[in-house]
Amino acid sequence: MTVPTATTQPTVLTGSSLIGGVSVRGTRGEVCAVNPVTGHTLTPAYGLVGVEEVDQAAELAWTAFASYRKTSPQARAAFLETIADNIAALGAALTDRVIAETGLPVPRVIGETGRTVGQLRLFAAVLREGNFHGARIDPAQPDRAPLPRPDIRLRSIALGPVAVFGASNFPLAFSVAGGDTASALAAGCPVIVKAHSAHPGTSELIGRAISAAVAHHELPIGVFSLLFGGGASVGTALVTHPRIKAVGFTGSRRGGLALVAAAASRPEPIPVYAEMSSINPVFVLPGALARNAAGLGEQWIASVVTGTGQLCTSPGLVFVPEGADGLAFTAAAVAAAAKVSAAPMLTAGIKDAFDRGAAAFHDHAGVQNLAAGTPNAAVVVGAAPQIFATDAATFLADPALQEEVFGPASLVVTVRDTIQMAQILAGLEGQLTVTLHTDADEPGSADLLEAAELRSGRVLFNGWPTGVEVVSAMVHGGPFPATSNAQGTSVGTLAIDRFLRPVSYQNVPAALLPEALRDDNPLGIFRQHNGQLARD
Repeated sequence: MTVPTATTQPTVLTGSSLIGGVSVRGTRGEVCAVNPVTGHTLTPAYGLVGVEEVDQAAELAWTAFASYRKTSPQARAAFLETIADNIAALGAALTDRVIAETGLPVPRVIGETGRTVGQLRLFAAVLREGNFHGARIDPAQPDRAPLPRPDIRLRSIALGPVAVFGASNFPLAFSVAGGDTASALAAGCPVIVKAHSAHPGTSELIGRAISAAVAHHELPIGVFSLLFGGGASVGTALVTHPRIKAVGFTGSRRGGLALVAAAASRPEPIPVYAEMSSINPVFVLPGALARNAAGLGEQWIASVVTGTGQLCTSPGLVFVPEGADGLAFTAAAVAAAAKVSAAPMLTAGIKDAFDRGAAAFHDHAGVQNLAAGTPNAAVVVGAAPQIFATDAATFLADPALQEEVFGPASLVVTVRDTIQMAQILAGLEGQLTVTLHTDADEPGSADLLEAAELRSGRVLFNGWPTGVEVVSAMVHGGPFPATSNAQGTSVGTLAIDRFLRPVSYQNVPAALLPEALRDDNPLGIFRQHNGQLARD
């Protein structure tokens, strides 16, 4: 195969996939982005690739893996920082394209760009700090009785090429150069991204910024590829390709489960880290409600409509005690929701799914529609908030009321007391977040916290779940169906662990040991030595 030189012009849109940095125009149909505000079709049209191109990208990635996994942490850190610099340098060209394809407001796009760049730089810092190695050394004890102990050392190594599926709702932070890609590249894994069809121009701009960084650092060309593919066939081909060793996905439960099933059916099953479904329940205890019922009701709506409700952590479910304070909470929420006009949704498909979900609540005999926002004729693909209410008995009787309605919809459930709250929480599906509005000494708080940590990846007190800080202590994950693997996180520095595996080295000659395990510690990292953490 003849491979041209990778492009260094990241702002030129071609409508092509990037396979090993080379523009490849797919011939399996076309897709165009649509501006959700105006309804206008955007150019260029993107040619869709097929199974042959998946195979080409995967083979290039496997070839690249042999040397890329052995690059030094410092070299990979510099590579990630160059990607960050290239994305930041896109400036208005990137911002304008994201807005045109998604309808997101300027502050959100600028903020998400900053988060994307920040994630890349965060993982560069992780590489330089060195804890990701997981280095452990248990020296030999030749005089131990009754049997001598061999020299045993451990470090983590890269899994292999990773397939990443771009998310619809975060065109930057969870897409081509998002947290999955950043953490996989940091781990030493080549990445193949299947771009989301809702924002192909944004995806190409970011893809070319990554490809330019690959070329700049003279890395193997297969370290990164970007594919535009239609339907499920390309995604399935990617997940089932024998060269792919892990998958990162953010999207619907149906899509995530399909990828999990495909990965499990392989002769060599591989891990799929799929973020899929969460309604992020909020529990407002009597003390907090008594102090600020109206304010909390207004804050609830503000959280629900953030990003037109198209956030993984949007609060789709709120529990409040029966009584006057609960009524004050809902009254304030109704008034706040009525003031909100319809805002853009990312795609017509997402809007249709939202309408179906809201209609199911409307048609439910035990559910009341408390409020709806106002229409907005200026937005072609838009949605206004829909706020619903029911009681605990109705909620417990119908599991369908736990289903996620992706968009600005939320259901408030009145309960008897905090004991019933804890019982309901214990029976909920796994969640990304659980939020408690309470004080530490309020009766029931400790029981709810204990139940919350069993049902979610993040427990919040006296706040709202929308907004995810990209820091070392963050977990953006949770028990099924929030994710397919509750042991991982897609945000924060622990995300790198998904794409590493531990290897023990027994009685390996000193000259052959990896740098992270050598006695002289040339990397200068902290290691566990005889069970004690030290930089020795």
